[in-house]
Amino acid sequence: MSTRNAMPAKRIRRRRVPAALLAPALIGLAFLILPLAGLLARAPWTELPARLAEPEMLAALRLSLFTATAATVLSLLFGVPIAWLLARGEFPGRSVLRALVTVPLVLPPVVGGVALLLVFGRSGIIGAWLYERFDLTIPFSTAAVVLAMTFVSMPFLVVSVEGALRGADIRFEEAAATLGAGRWTVFTRVTLPMVAPGVLAGAVLCWARALGEFGATITFAGNFPGRTQTMPLAVYLALQSDPEAAIVLSLILLAVSVIVLASLRERWTAAP
Repeated sequence: MSTRNAMPAKRIRRRRVPAALLAPALIGLAFLILPLAGLLARAPWTELPARLAEPEMLAALRLSLFTATAATVLSLLFGVPIAWLLARGEFPGRSVLRALVTVPLVLPPVVGGVALLLVFGRSGIIGAWLYERFDLTIPFSTAAVVLAMTFVSMPFLVVSVEGALRGADIRFEEAAATLGAGRWTVFTRVTLPMVAPGVLAGAVLCWARALGEFGATITFAGNFPGRTQTMPLAVYLALQSDPEAAIVLSLILLAVSVIVLASLRERWTAAP
């Protein structure tokens, strides 16, 4: 058999799913897809425009978009330097620092909210000083929503950018330094353009995670309409009195999630 004929046959055998895996795969797919299908089936499509125009929904949507964007900006401002430190820095305890930075990925969000209260509350490590010196209270405010979102979403950006930095060809940076470019110039003119796709992917994931944040927000910022009530909190509140409104808000979050995952698909797989 020629090599040309052997290659397609080999590719077909590689893609064939073993019978023992097919049944659990189908059950798992049904478990993941049926709840989403149920959400779409129960959606009040005829009332959707009117529902989206309700002041409470618009307020929750505007607040969510604003706070998620602000959290993403903060994550970019602080997360990119953290990623560079973890990817290029050589210092004792780097692995411990990496673990601490990524802890919010697995930490229950409610625990994150409690931790933020202990730091930024009126009797917290930083909050007490802010209250005594500037009469500034952060918890249960819009700023608290942004901080809660930043805490839970920044690790997504850090992980993405660190991976991009580790995969970048350092020879271009060395060449720029050899030609006399300073460290800041090398970083802004060479390093950042090389890892721009990773930064963009991390920023999008960060924004999407911030938009869906619930646990840390309700613990640290509360659920006050117009001030701290984001879309996930509005879904939780509406589910108790107006299930159709909860479904509409859930549809918006579902649409955003699908768009984000579809736009980032090429970064995770090269499959057609």
